[in-house]
Amino acid sequence: MNRWYGSLSAPEIATQLTKKSVLCLPIGSYEQHGPHLPLHTDTVIAAEFTNRLIDRYGDQHDLWALPALPYGLSLEHSWAQGTVSLRVGALTTLLDAIVGEFARATPARRLLIVNGHGGNRGILEAVGYELQATHQVRVCVIHPSSLSTAHAKSALPEIHAGVKETSIMLTLAPSDVHLDRLPEALAVDPANGDEVQRLVLDCGTTWPWSSDDDRIASLGIIGGDPRLASAELGEAIITSALDASDQVLQHL
Repeated sequence: MNRWYGSLSAPEIATQLTKKSVLCLPIGSYEQHGPHLPLHTDTVIAAEFTNRLIDRYGDQHDLWALPALPYGLSLEHSWAQGTVSLRVGALTTLLDAIVGEFARATPARRLLIVNGHGGNRGILEAVGYELQATHQVRVCVIHPSSLSTAHAKSALPEIHAGVKETSIMLTLAPSDVHLDRLPEALAVDPANGDEVQRLVLDCGTTWPWSSDDDRIASLGIIGGDPRLASAELGEAIITSALDASDQVLQHL
C-alpha cells in the first residue's frame, strides 16, 4: 500500500485517514558536514528513516509519510559556505502553520516528527507542547540516532559528521559519501573530548558552540575519524532505532 500522503486524492482523505492515523514529518537541515558528506545529510537521514519506518510499521500503526522539511536550526555551522539556517521564531511559525493546516485538512490527530538534526532537538521539545495544545494533536518527536542502541568505536564523542553519521549515510545514501575528499593529514585528537563534553554534552550548562572551534572540531567534524565508518555499522544503527520505534508508536 502506498503510504505517501501526497499520493492520495482529495476524496481519499476521508476514506483512508482517521483520527488514529499518524502523520510522519521528517525534519533535517542544510548545513556543512565536513568535506566528505553533503549539506542535506540530516534531511536524507530523516526522510530515509521515515521511509523505512513506514515500510516496517505503516500498516500496523497507520503511518503516512509527509514531505521532509529540509531546513532547521544550524547556526552552529553558519561559518561554513552552504549552511542555511532558520531562526527559532521562523521554525516555530513554520511548524505551527504546517501542523495547523494538516489538522484542518485531515481527520488525523497524531503527529510523529522524525528529526535528523541534533540542533533541532531543543526547539522541537519546546514546540511540541504548543502544537499539541493549539491543534489538539498528539505529538511525539523521535531522534533516530539517539534512539539507536548501536555504538561507534570512536576516540571522541560522536556529535557531527564523524564515524556514526558517516556510517548512517553509507547505509542510506552511499553515493553521497566521499571519503576520498578527506585529507590524509586529518587527525583526531582524543584530548578534545574534554572540551566536547564541556561545550556540547554537559547537561548542567548550555553554551553556544561552533563546529569551526578547533578545540572540539577538525574540518567541521566533531567525532571520530570518518574513514573508520562502515555501512554495516550504519545498518546496525538504523535497525536498532527501528526496533525501538515500535514501542514509541504504540504509546503514540
